Amino acid sequence: MAGTITLTGLRARGYHGVYDFERQQGQDFVVDVTLELDLGPAARSDDVADTVHYGELAEALVKIVAGEPVNLIETLADRLAGMCLADPRVTAATVTVHKPGAPIPHEFADVAVTVRRTR
Repeated sequence: MAGTITLTGLRARGYHGVYDFERQQGQDFVVDVTLELDLGPAARSDDVADTVHYGELAEALVKIVAGEPVNLIETLADRLAGMCLADPRVTAATVTVHKPGAPIPHEFADVAVTVRRTR
């Protein structure tokens, strides 16, 4: 039973960016993740151990966002996707990293990078 688990709008403080002030002051990043996996085992057993625990997923994602700084949100998105694929049940992961406070001298709603990785 192929399906997806989606976590959207996960907010965490990070110190990523190419400018010194971004690394010193930090800013909020917002992460959306969609995992593709077989949901059949969990549906049959009704046991969280048979699926990706979204609370644990959120903790792992926040740890990466709050962790070692990188210059580009492309790099951050790739790290997050790699962590998602560390669970062997996940066959594909789509990760979007939003940087709503990006240093752009014009009014804008959002800047985001999306990556999709598969096994």
